[in-house]
Amino acid sequence: MRVIIPSPLHGYTGGASECEAEGATLAELLADLDRRYAGLRFRIVDEQERIRVHIRIYVNRQPALTLAVPLAAADEVLIVAALSGG
Repeated sequence: MRVIIPSPLHGYTGGASECEAEGATLAELLADLDRRYAGLRFRIVDEQERIRVHIRIYVNRQPALTLAVPLAAADEVLIVAALSGG
């Protein structure tokens, strides 16, 4: 399925803003992304297996609040990273 990657994480994807990944759930999709792009998952998921506070994930434009969200091959996953600083 199509995954849109936010610009702060392009360094993990070789500069790609979009990529393909597979998985029956959001957790499986992120594991597949991490196999393809080492270190990416850790920037999205914390040590307690929750989506990081500054990350939002949308599946077909609907917010995904947990990693258990089911996915289908035709879905589009959008990962958004909040900007912070002063």
